[in-house]
Amino acid sequence: AQLLSELEVGDTVLTTSGFYGVVIDIADDTVIVEFGSNKNCRIPMQKAAISAVEKPEDAVEKESK
Repeated sequence: AQLLSELEVGDTVLTTSGFYGVVIDIADDTVIVEFGSNKNCRIPMQKAAISAVEKPEDAVEKESK
């Protein structure tokens, strides 16, 4: 529950189906996630379908190590 309450636009998420994407909008219990690098695949889904969240600043720290 805390994971989903801290969800923000720009976060990278892993869905329960195994897809990685970036959150581009949040409304109540629904998020719109963008998949792929072509920016054309934007899918609305329930927040409950998100199993992991990575903040953009966490990814930067991993790359710099």
